[in-house]
Amino acid sequence: IMTRREAREQAFMVLFEKTFSNETTIREIIETAEEAELIKINSFADTLLVSVENNLEAIDKIIEENSRGWTIQRLPKVSLAVLRLAIGEMMYSEDVPTGVAVNEAVELMKKYGTSDDASYVNGVLGTVAKAL
Repeated sequence: IMTRREAREQAFMVLFEKTFSNETTIREIIETAEEAELIKINSFADTLLVSVENNLEAIDKIIEENSRGWTIQRLPKVSLAVLRLAIGEMMYSEDVPTGVAVNEAVELMKKYGTSDDASYVNGVLGTVAKAL
C-alpha cells in the first residue's frame, strides 16, 4: 500500500511534467506515465491532481500574489510544481492539516530542489497558510 507521502511524490511528478506541457491534461500525463510504468497513481494522488487541475488558475493566482520577487514564469519548475501541489492540498483537502501539507512540500523540495528552494517554498506556504 502506498503511503500519502509516496502518493504526494507521484502527484508532484505529474505536476512537474505538466509545467512543461500546458496543452496536455493531467489525465493524459497520468495515462502515458502509467502505460510506461513510470508511476502508479492511487486515489489520494488522483484526488490531489484533479483538485489542482480544476483550480489551477486560482492556485497560480495565490502563488503569484505570495511569491515576492518572482513571477510564475520565472519560478523554478520544481518549486512551481510543489507549490501547486501544496496549495491545492491546503485549499481543497479537508482531511489534511495545513501544517502537514507545508511540511510535505518542504520535504519534496529538499529531495528534488536545493535547500534555498525548500526555504523559499516554506516561506511562501507559511504566508499562504496564515491567510487561510
